[in-house]
Amino acid sequence: MEQDEALAPEDRDFVTALASGLEVILAFDEAHPRMTLSEVAARTGMNRARARRFLLTLHALGYVRKQQRVFELAPKVLQLGYAFLSANDYRSVIQQVLEEITGESGESSSLGVLDGDEVTYVARSSSRHRLMAITLAVGTRLPAAHTSMGRVLLAQLPDEELDAWLARAVLEKHTEKTITDKAELRKCILKARQQGYAIADQELDSGLRSIAVPAFDANSKLLGAINISTNAARVAFDTLMTEYLPLLQQKARDIRATVS
Repeated sequence: MEQDEALAPEDRDFVTALASGLEVILAFDEAHPRMTLSEVAARTGMNRARARRFLLTLHALGYVRKQQRVFELAPKVLQLGYAFLSANDYRSVIQQVLEEITGESGESSSLGVLDGDEVTYVARSSSRHRLMAITLAVGTRLPAAHTSMGRVLLAQLPDEELDAWLARAVLEKHTEKTITDKAELRKCILKARQQGYAIADQELDSGLRSIAVPAFDANSKLLGAINISTNAARVAFDTLMTEYLPLLQQKARDIRATVS
């Protein structure tokens, strides 16, 4: 299904208050689980009065908890994510496929979707191996430019959209291997488009190595990207190509044959 062009903030149908409320919710993350009013205002770029109104409204609706001067998200926020998952009836199929990948490879596997400059994890099967300092889970957001899933998903964009994405992207250096040159990154993305998979080798986190392929339904609608992520010290680069890539490709075919 084609998506309509998004409203611009200056459009009369754009509800600024709703956008700001969501911005306040998204200001909370793993590094900022509990914040004061001043911290929320600084994170969102709002003045204190505006941030206070949104926090108190979200508190009244049950999405935020307040203890003296400190705010944090309430469990009710999970309903927003569950609405997305329950609206996509392929979730159980994807979860089963990811668990099969973990069972056969011994490594973690995820499904991610492109959301702006980031990849959002919407399903995951974890192995016992710890891969990054942060905990990867459903809802985790990572920079698309430096992840295998991100590059596979960027490769699905038409050239005009890809160029626009690259023009506005901010490429931060995370490790010595991080690609920060936009021309070089574009070549990597186009290579992923041509070969049907992408590898990110220790660009986001030292030791983190991953490979991803796109996942489509039976109608050729893009569902996201599935990956296998592993530790470079434990798994050789060649293993990604000889073992993990064929496994991902087979599982992507299984998804296409099952999800309509």
